[in-house]
Amino acid sequence: MESACDLPTSCVLPVLKSPHDYQVFRISQDDKNRLALLVDPTLGHAALTCCVEIFDEGGRTPSHRHQVAVEMFYVIQGEGRVVCDGKTSTIRTGDSILVPSHGIHYVENISPHRLYLLSVMVPNEDFAELIRQGIPAELDEEDMAVLARTRSV
Repeated sequence: MESACDLPTSCVLPVLKSPHDYQVFRISQDDKNRLALLVDPTLGHAALTCCVEIFDEGGRTPSHRHQVAVEMFYVIQGEGRVVCDGKTSTIRTGDSILVPSHGIHYVENISPHRLYLLSVMVPNEDFAELIRQGIPAELDEEDMAVLARTRSV
């Protein structure tokens, strides 16, 4: 255990962002989902990417896999389905799921309401770069109510 004498004398400030600061993108024009970047390798030398994925009704990611990265999803709000290597899991508010590297998977919204997922990919494996190459989008009032917790519970 380090003593106070062993601690560095310089301080590294944490990166603080609020929903108004998030950069939001669609990967392609016809996508029914948007990705709001929270953390990526350009911030604080992070080796991960963290975003909120917002799926409108009928929104779905394409089937894909990661060579090295694992991906964790946490359902902030809504109901969806994750299919990985042919195994289907229904996910709802409060659930989390870990997708291993090499697992061929996709996520889809299965309800008439928006699905909000926190997605963490470690390591980044060019996920942030893919998002940033997309089409700039915005968060709307409904998104802000979910992400900023401005609505009454």
